[in-house]
Amino acid sequence: MAKIIPFKAVRPSRDKVGLVSSRPYQEYSVEELKFQLDHNPYSFLHIINPGYKFHEDITGEKKFRLVKNRYSEFKEEGIFIQDELPCYYIYETQSRHQKYCGIIAAASVEDYENDIIKKHEDTISHRERLFKDYLKIVGFNTEPVLLTYPDSELVNQIISETMQQRPEYEFTSLNKETNRLWVVNDPKTAAQIKSEFEKMKAVYIADGHHRSASSSLLAKESKENNPNHTGEEPYNYFLSYLIAESSLKLYEFNRLVRDLNGLSKKEFLMLLDEWFRIENRGEDLYKPSKKHHFSMYLDGEFYSLYLRKTNYEFTNSLSELDPYILYIKILQPLLGISDLKNDRRIAYLPGKNEPFEVKKAVDEGDFIVGFGMLPPTIEEVKQISDEGSIMPPKSTYIEPKLRSGLTVYEF
Repeated sequence: MAKIIPFKAVRPSRDKVGLVSSRPYQEYSVEELKFQLDHNPYSFLHIINPGYKFHEDITGEKKFRLVKNRYSEFKEEGIFIQDELPCYYIYETQSRHQKYCGIIAAASVEDYENDIIKKHEDTISHRERLFKDYLKIVGFNTEPVLLTYPDSELVNQIISETMQQRPEYEFTSLNKETNRLWVVNDPKTAAQIKSEFEKMKAVYIADGHHRSASSSLLAKESKENNPNHTGEEPYNYFLSYLIAESSLKLYEFNRLVRDLNGLSKKEFLMLLDEWFRIENRGEDLYKPSKKHHFSMYLDGEFYSLYLRKTNYEFTNSLSELDPYILYIKILQPLLGISDLKNDRRIAYLPGKNEPFEVKKAVDEGDFIVGFGMLPPTIEEVKQISDEGSIMPPKSTYIEPKLRSGLTVYEF
């Protein structure tokens, strides 16, 4: 039974929302970031990059406290206003190629801890603690965890009927995406949404494992420090964007490696031959079309690698996952890459980019070999989560990527 509840969001005023909301911070180039900070005083980027006004690169607790100050200023100036009643929020984003729609709500930390909210990625402890400290000091969160749930006729119907009304927000961002948001504050409709999620045995984290883990740490610490803890305090929940499984878009991450671990090209190909049938594709751009098929770009040529299934034993869902096969048969034993998160010899390129981008990265000399594969399916992700296994880092690149500053969750 998943507990997904409405909350009182702090939101931009309708006339300023297009100026306030921003793409994820890491998506901006240095030039784009400078332009926004120089010319848009309403951008949420001013809150999360508070040192800019002082022309200083600030980190740690000092930065967190300045983030809190900038956020308070946005509220004092009426740029941000809090809803009076708990609401659900239906959010749609549409580009020329894709459209996504889901529900912004608060998800239960207890569900996360009890595996009702299921995980498929491991997390790094120091990153969990760092973001927990950030949340504790600033007192708010504006980066939703992306959750996915089994398709529901009732939820689809509610979303469809709500979208017939005038949206609270409708604006187009500079990256040519149209964004719309509807506020669901009708008690009967809100009760239907809450009840429908309570019928679901599980929901799954699609993106945001560190954010949810950090929220769990914050909840534990807050509970220990609150003698009057009831379980309904805001810190017992975390900001989430819930989207149906059929609407989620999964891409793969291509792997780029800087060297062959001391092997010559010939030695490397001969070692690969034990586990893969290799075909030289020459200069033709090649992308795999089947599960357990891989592409490789090396020394100006593409290769197809077909897993020799007679040699390989499938024991569970994880063993069938292509990023796992690539790791245990090539990256770790042949190229000496054991730590996929921290080894600087490996980099990742989202699979929504064409094979040409892998070729370009290798041809420019920063890398010597690149690998591609098909993306995992949502069924694979769910099965691995249900079995309690953990996928290798960067196994999926999932969309949508959500904007910051649209709905803020306060603790």
